[in-house]
Amino acid sequence: MLLGFLSNARELVQQPILPLQLRGVGYEVNGRPLLSDIAERFEAGGISAVLGPNGAGKSLLLRICHGLLRPTQGQVIWSAQAPQAVRAAQAMVFQRPVHLRRSVSANVDFVLRARRVPRRERKPRLEEALDQARLAPLAERPARVLSGGEQQRLALVKAWALRPEVLFLDEPTANLDPASTRDVEAMICRIRDAGVKIVMTSHALDQVRRLAEEVLFLYRGRVLERAPVDRFFDRPATAEGQAFVEGRLLW
Repeated sequence: MLLGFLSNARELVQQPILPLQLRGVGYEVNGRPLLSDIAERFEAGGISAVLGPNGAGKSLLLRICHGLLRPTQGQVIWSAQAPQAVRAAQAMVFQRPVHLRRSVSANVDFVLRARRVPRRERKPRLEEALDQARLAPLAERPARVLSGGEQQRLALVKAWALRPEVLFLDEPTANLDPASTRDVEAMICRIRDAGVKIVMTSHALDQVRRLAEEVLFLYRGRVLERAPVDRFFDRPATAEGQAFVEGRLLW
């Protein structure tokens, strides 16, 4: 059922939006560079984790990829050319989710209606997404009275129900207890296993080891390393990467 729900994200658009290419991407504020010369390519499938110390530019990079911010230098290039197709095939979940003052189910229905999903499709999508997230028993509960872990799972459900090809996650388990973290990670794995490309930031290095296939190590606004997850943690290629893995790297 899960594969039928989320597999083949291409249904939503005529052309896949991946790969995503960043060509010389930079971002400045008042002349201060926050990102510099980012040249990376994201292919379909798997989880790419963006790591680095506080202030390295991780969340900023995700917002630029998602389209919330425009780079001040360089280009963000998706395979699909139509902006509407790009918007329709990606989603982002933030560290602190924001929900409407409505029920759990009404929150999910709202994003489906906003994306103009046909009425006949909305209820099946909503019900299946809530079921997969184990939120179906809470469908009529006000979203804002949920626990922190439940609210984060609801945020994932809202993105999940849109059947994205790409999902950006910014610190998806920050400030959650171990049980809630486990539940959120299980959802992330289901989404990944259904073929959705995930690009996520995280300060939880053990979590990155568990979930990700590759690491992009960001330091002072530049990508210093990109490597398979085991290689990065076992044999960092830079002194900064080694210091970060050992917990010695400060801004």
